Amino acid sequence: MSASILVTGGTGTLGSLIVPQLREAGREVRVLSRRGGTSADGVEQVRADLLKNEGIDDAVKGVDTVLHLAGGAKGDDEATRNLVRAAKDAGVRHLVYISVIGANTMPIGYFRAKLGAEQAVTGSGLPWTTLRAAQFNELVLKMMGSMTRFPVVPNPGGLRFQPVDGRDVAERMVELALGAPSGLVADLTGPKVYTMGELARGYLAVAGKRRLHLPVRIPGKIGRAYRAGVNLSLDKATVGTRTWEDFLAEHVGR
Repeated sequence: MSASILVTGGTGTLGSLIVPQLREAGREVRVLSRRGGTSADGVEQVRADLLKNEGIDDAVKGVDTVLHLAGGAKGDDEATRNLVRAAKDAGVRHLVYISVIGANTMPIGYFRAKLGAEQAVTGSGLPWTTLRAAQFNELVLKMMGSMTRFPVVPNPGGLRFQPVDGRDVAERMVELALGAPSGLVADLTGPKVYTMGELARGYLAVAGKRRLHLPVRIPGKIGRAYRAGVNLSLDKATVGTRTWEDFLAEHVGR
């Protein structure tokens, strides 16, 4: 099978939304994952490990565009450097990367790794596009589920989010992948800013649960960064259409 687009992390939350859209657009797709899978219906499954630098050369061979979605708690910068080297050797014409808002401002290891990955993309010599997105509703839902397992829910003061729906991100990423290289494009956020307490109360109400809330303060430079809102994008951002409330009604209310 000859694929025009390689999607790393194509079996994940975002990838599972993007791959069908690329197929609807008439593109043959190659999906890179650590476990691989069965190829079918215009989607070729390949096994590779970006962090271990295994199987990447074969995965990028013959593709025009790489849509880099794969990520983890650690090592995104190194994994991206490995991918970039292989993509450059293979003559890839467009590298599209999904990053996170705050990559260049938040003093947290995860964000620093994302910035390192961004720098690997921009310094690759390949035509590239990078989108920084807010935290996905899907991720916030998992966080709320974990936090509300206990009788008391911690409520960090000054912690705010602009959760964005994964479907909005998927639609934008497909648009970018099918378009010309555009460099660093406008951030993508959800339509509303919420405190942690507002997110938790919204989830609890829809889930039919009651919990006590305990105000806490995040110390140090991380706390100062969150209170200053450097994880937010309040100006010149592209705004998704689906709110946290819409997401809860669909995924929890049912």
